[in-house]
Amino acid sequence: MLEKLQAIARRLDQVERQLSDPAIYADREMLTRLSREQKELTPIAAAFRAWQQAEDDCAQAQELLTDPEMRELAQEELRRARQERDRLSEELKRLLLPRDPNDDRNVILEVRAGIGGEEGALFAADLLRMYALYAERRGWNMELVYENTTELGGVKEASATIEGQGAWSRLKFEAGTHRVQRVPETESSGRIQTSAATVAVMPEAEEVEFTIDPKDLQIDTFRSSGAGGQHVNKTESAIRITHLPTGTVVECQDERSQYKNKDRAMKILRSKLYEAQQEKQNAAIAAQRKSQVGTGDRSGKIRTYNFPQNRVTDHRLTGDVKNFNIAAVINGDLDPLVDALTLADQARRLQEGAEKGE
Repeated sequence: MLEKLQAIARRLDQVERQLSDPAIYADREMLTRLSREQKELTPIAAAFRAWQQAEDDCAQAQELLTDPEMRELAQEELRRARQERDRLSEELKRLLLPRDPNDDRNVILEVRAGIGGEEGALFAADLLRMYALYAERRGWNMELVYENTTELGGVKEASATIEGQGAWSRLKFEAGTHRVQRVPETESSGRIQTSAATVAVMPEAEEVEFTIDPKDLQIDTFRSSGAGGQHVNKTESAIRITHLPTGTVVECQDERSQYKNKDRAMKILRSKLYEAQQEKQNAAIAAQRKSQVGTGDRSGKIRTYNFPQNRVTDHRLTGDVKNFNIAAVINGDLDPLVDALTLADQARRLQEGAEKGE
């Protein structure tokens, strides 16, 4: 590990020297690549330098132990330096974990009502609102692409794009079945009902990464459904694209322009096919995982929103860290939950690495 860290520190020095050259700003592609690399390497190099300093502090304190007058002070300094060194060692192990190549990508989000009828659709609407509020907190841009609603304001299914730094890294753990336990608005007797909604999260694929043959597409236009009155779309601007080889269907009706709807629908289709390709490649690895953290398994129940008990429980977490305040979560304060899932995923990967002797 030491050699790898030294190489990273040297590479960061090289990158920073290149970025200090004014000529680099004439090459936007190179500038972007180097800036991204600098951002990735800086926290590792900073932690490594702090670890080196802690090592030096340990050595100096060890030498002072031979001085009777400085022994007590040296023992305290040695204890402190060793604690800091050990803490930084663990931090460096986490920082050196293989990075998810999709972490900086934008996201395609899909929410669908599950069991529970109208209550399941109302819960799906709550989840969609939760992600919109979270996106706002993070400074991301979330745009609704397609929405099929019920008369009571529930959501049968909806899809949205979320654009912003680190969107995939923060939302990738949301894929799965979300269960809710509460007294539905539609329940007159006050009985608690269990309903569910499913969430799908996909990294947005770039056109250069996944090429689609136009001959494989069936493109249909239709009129968007609206709220009525002046909002009714009188032109066939909504788009439905079917990828014939896989049967994948994408609809987009949010924009008034047929061109914009087609562009968005193609973006979502490309991401769906890209994700399907990735899932196929990673199937063997995913099948061996015992933990659902980070697998994106949509068939499994990942979280329960228990309104009577005022808590959200994430079933991939253990101990005291698995429960969260429901009012905070449902209003978009997802960071504590996402942070816990990220740490659990890192701990799992570190354990797997230790078992393999890495």
